[in-house]
Amino acid sequence: MTALLDGLRVVEVSAFVAAPIGGMTLAQLGAEVIRIDPLGGNIDIGRWPLAPSGTSLYWTGLNKGKRSVALALDRPEGREIAAALIAEAGILLTNLPAAEGWMSYATLSAKRPDLIMLRLTGTHDGGNAIDYTVNAAVGFPTATGEDERPVNHVLPAWDIAAGLYLATGLLGAERRRARTGRGGEVTLALSDVAYASAASLGYLADVQVNGHVRPPLGNWLYGAFGRDFPTRDGRRVMLAAISNRQWRAIGKATGLSDKLALAGQAMGADLDDEGGRYAAREAIGAVLAPWFAARTLAEVRAALDGSGVLWGPYQDFGQMAREDPRCSAANPLFAEIDQPGVGRVLAPSSPLQPALPPRPAPRLGADTDAVLAEVLGLPADRIGAYREAGIVPRD
Repeated sequence: MTALLDGLRVVEVSAFVAAPIGGMTLAQLGAEVIRIDPLGGNIDIGRWPLAPSGTSLYWTGLNKGKRSVALALDRPEGREIAAALIAEAGILLTNLPAAEGWMSYATLSAKRPDLIMLRLTGTHDGGNAIDYTVNAAVGFPTATGEDERPVNHVLPAWDIAAGLYLATGLLGAERRRARTGRGGEVTLALSDVAYASAASLGYLADVQVNGHVRPPLGNWLYGAFGRDFPTRDGRRVMLAAISNRQWRAIGKATGLSDKLALAGQAMGADLDDEGGRYAAREAIGAVLAPWFAARTLAEVRAALDGSGVLWGPYQDFGQMAREDPRCSAANPLFAEIDQPGVGRVLAPSSPLQPALPPRPAPRLGADTDAVLAEVLGLPADRIGAYREAGIVPRD
């Protein structure tokens, strides 16, 4: 299969989540992504969780399918090699400070006038930010939970979204260069990703137009019917109805259509309308809760699967890994790989299907010699001299 991005070469100089996800997204679609790190690794090389060997499962998870080059970036020779690789590739993806110095767009584009540089910052004016500080400011933690205390979530949503924006922006810039011959610097602020998302979902306009600030609702679905229900065997499931067809399917599958209709009448709510179901949510929940409480998860699954009901079980990571067929080799997304430093693990390819099979992340610096030879054409004796001088890894 010819990969979607076959023939595209990108240099990545990054750390943490967003930029590595951007690079991995491109690598999973067939691009040659060369990640450059300092000798010994960047700040994220040992981030948790760790394998028993001490290898970071975080780092290997975010760098699948890339090539790894390690250089003494604190020395002029190492920076010169990195700049040459960037010039040869013509595309740089980074989230490291690069406004001036050897990694600035002005410096690098002097070596490659049509250079494309994708640069992630914290805020639009170049300030520092991480996912958790951005998320605290953008309103979602105060709308999560059940009371006035803000609740952080463990998903770095803005990092993930920013990584996908970076990949999209890079492809857009590469397409423009193919049409016009012009490169350019494209910047993205992590905080802008979060603020744009909140505004696009209507939360900002709700304040401006209605003077309404969304309150914390626990596990209720805002503006429609949805909530979690405990089962007889101590599991929990999420149930939701967005469309009228999904709403009618709940009544039919549970045999509670008549009781649900009476609940709507008692509340004076039109249950054929999302807003009506939201207004009557407490009464609807009271009708449905005993049905779930009387059944095990397996019995709920047997009754609801294939019925048109929008539902799903709550699972921790262990249950997801052990019990869910969607998180197994039965799903074309996944396959086992032999990850250096870790062993055999189940790994995803690109969610865009059909996709290349998943490829492991390299050991830090494992591709240094090969990349310097293939991309820059350096002879073995010169690479050996760099090794003796401590510019490239010694082992």
